Amino acid sequence: MAIEVINRQRAARIERGAIVALARSALALIGKPTASVTIAFVRDKAIRKLNCQFRRRDRATDVLSFPARENDYLGDIVISADTAMKQAQEACFAFEREVSELVIHGLLHLVGYDHETDNGEMNRLELKLRRELLDREQGTGDR
Repeated sequence: MAIEVINRQRAARIERGAIVALARSALALIGKPTASVTIAFVRDKAIRKLNCQFRRRDRATDVLSFPARENDYLGDIVISADTAMKQAQEACFAFEREVSELVIHGLLHLVGYDHETDNGEMNRLELKLRRELLDREQGTGDR
């Protein structure tokens, strides 16, 4: 299993070790303990360009997932540090908590979940993973 964290922005500090540990734990809980992924952190301008190119939505977003499904390589997750900072502030969360939630969300997309079409299945699993991986360690509740 290889979890690669790429930081292409300087707006926020990214704790690579914490991201890798979270991704490993989440993948184990969703039945993909040997899977590999790449998680990249970018600015709003970069994610907006990707969102426009791949989803035809000309706006920044918080997280994008690009499934690969090549053996144990699940794909890439791209997270906007700018949007994550804004969302963390709005939710009164630490930036690290917001990033953790976005990593979990992105991983679920990589393994095939789609909250836009699955009648709440992804949302239920995401909340369960947050409780098990984040709330226990950080002592915070769900949004």
